Amino acid sequence: LSSSSGLTHESHRKDVEQVYLRCSEGSIEWMYPTGALIVNLRPNISPASYKHLTVCIKPFKDSAGANIYLEKTGELKLLVRDGDRSPSRVYCFGYDQGGLFVEATPQQDISRKITGFQYELMSKGMAADLHTASAPCRPCSDTEVLLAVCTSDFVIRGSIQNVTNEAEEQESIIHVGVNKLYRQKSKVFQLTGESGNWRGQIKTLLECGVKPGDGDFLFTGRMHFGEARLGCAPRFKDFQRMYKEAKDKGLNPCEIGPD
Repeated sequence: LSSSSGLTHESHRKDVEQVYLRCSEGSIEWMYPTGALIVNLRPNISPASYKHLTVCIKPFKDSAGANIYLEKTGELKLLVRDGDRSPSRVYCFGYDQGGLFVEATPQQDISRKITGFQYELMSKGMAADLHTASAPCRPCSDTEVLLAVCTSDFVIRGSIQNVTNEAEEQESIIHVGVNKLYRQKSKVFQLTGESGNWRGQIKTLLECGVKPGDGDFLFTGRMHFGEARLGCAPRFKDFQRMYKEAKDKGLNPCEIGPD
């Protein structure tokens, strides 16, 4: 978390502050914004790898008081307009497309404003998984499923207990009962209640029209801003078939033990 305050400056000055961030994920909070911030993301990796990175930012729900631009060699491209209330909207761009320039907008009372956003750095391949704009709801091929099993942040066998739709955020929340936990990067799926059942929530796009259904699925996906996002999710019996076929041919990219 990086935090800054505009009240430490004389309000008539157009200060530009430089902020350097070394972490691959975190958040910026700018209280009482005046002037501007230049946000420099400098992860602890080889500069040669920078071109393979995607940056994503997610403004806080109540963020206000500044415009957020993508800046490269003095040219500004507006990313987030002050007052834009698009819930859960995520903005992504290639690391080599420029840095972040956050400029305060004129305010009658700056003490009431806080500008803030979360950020994540990820490989371009991982970002493409999350933002498949061309066909975000299409079923995965056998090859994609087998690869997802090896590379996803979470892999579970489970059933859909319920689905709740959030029209404002254009998202669906899948409430999952877990029968087998193969892998999870964060503790999204946890033991709940006296029954000792594992449960968790996975988010996906509302337009995909996910509905409760019988039977088990193999749920895979990525962690994104602290939330589990759905990737490939075939019926479990279909996954068993494709896994066995690939294993018999020696083509499965990793071992998981699908029983």
